[in-house]
Amino acid sequence: MIFDYSLDFQNIDFRQHPELYRIGKGEQGVLLVEPYKSEILPHWRFKTPDIARESSEKIYEMFLAYLEQDDFVGADMARKFLQMGYTRSRRYANHKSGRKYKTNPQKAGSAAAQKQARNDILPYEVDPIKAESAKIFKQKWIQAKTNEKYLQLLARHKQMYEQK
Repeated sequence: MIFDYSLDFQNIDFRQHPELYRIGKGEQGVLLVEPYKSEILPHWRFKTPDIARESSEKIYEMFLAYLEQDDFVGADMARKFLQMGYTRSRRYANHKSGRKYKTNPQKAGSAAAQKQARNDILPYEVDPIKAESAKIFKQKWIQAKTNEKYLQLLARHKQMYEQK
């Protein structure tokens, strides 16, 4: 299910209209889908392992609460925030600035320029503290994406769109 960026995200309440939600790849839409973004984002932190542990546990609790309510969109958004906690802390673990590329590939004008920008990676500066934060988030992300009820709701959500 390709994430639909053409939707009017400022005016859609996905709790009221879960049928409009498309999963997409990875973390797509994590900062767009309301009211979930506003519910989860305040708890998303990864600066230190202690902060990452508290954050990932809180977001995982929210994930389980969404599952209890059979709220697939909420659960999937919590899963995306856990995944983003892993990927962002991993990025900072590898690159102190948080920037992977010398220039932003998304701002490159052509496909060739984007490809070139993606080859121009900044040197690694390993930060063991952020690496530990990444490990903490990864464990919770794996727990979420392999949760049996989550997988059932995911299959049901996908099936709903295959029938259309």
